[in-house]
Amino acid sequence: MSRATEPAPGYPSTERTVPTRSAERAAYDHETVHAILDEAYVCHLGFVRDGSPVVLPTLYARVGERLYLHGSTGSRPLRMAGGQEPGLDVCVTVTLVDGLVLAKSAFHHSINYRSVVVHGTAYQVTDPAEKTAALDALVDHVLPGRAADSRPGNTKELAATAVIRLDLREVSAKARTGGPNDEPDDLSLPHWAGVLPVAPVYGTPIPSDALAPGTPEPAYLTAR
Repeated sequence: MSRATEPAPGYPSTERTVPTRSAERAAYDHETVHAILDEAYVCHLGFVRDGSPVVLPTLYARVGERLYLHGSTGSRPLRMAGGQEPGLDVCVTVTLVDGLVLAKSAFHHSINYRSVVVHGTAYQVTDPAEKTAALDALVDHVLPGRAADSRPGNTKELAATAVIRLDLREVSAKARTGGPNDEPDDLSLPHWAGVLPVAPVYGTPIPSDALAPGTPEPAYLTAR
């Protein structure tokens, strides 16, 4: 199996992070991995429960070389990650779709994407200061500046919220760019081929019905 080039500094490639297909699309450098993690909003948290695989979508935030994920204290995976040992073996994935690749043939249709896969052991955050900082990071990851512009969690809310952390150690990124890879014999077919770009669109902010009259609209809502 061929191994993708590892720019320095980067994460070491392992048996779990080297793709079995299109290994040349993999990247292990911090800059690429961090950029994808910082742009996306939702990750998928995979783990094994009672011998069966489970995958859950959730919000996350990157702080340095750690990912933080949150949920209810009654959540099964967060309870399983409680304490320091043994933690919870997880796989976290993040994907950004950049375009729909339309080929002459159905077989060669694809998508342009950027993705990150993280393997490791997640642990529940028990230090109050780290938990508060992680929750602020989660809010600011969705919308930078929002944590300072909202009421912090109170004692009851913090008690009902659990946070787990996952160190970025066994990590890889993978991406596809460019147009369709049509077969030479298909190039003359009368079908359109190319890429339909996909990008998030932020609309006009819609104020809450309960918003007090005269409440100014924060600049960060339209600064994206």
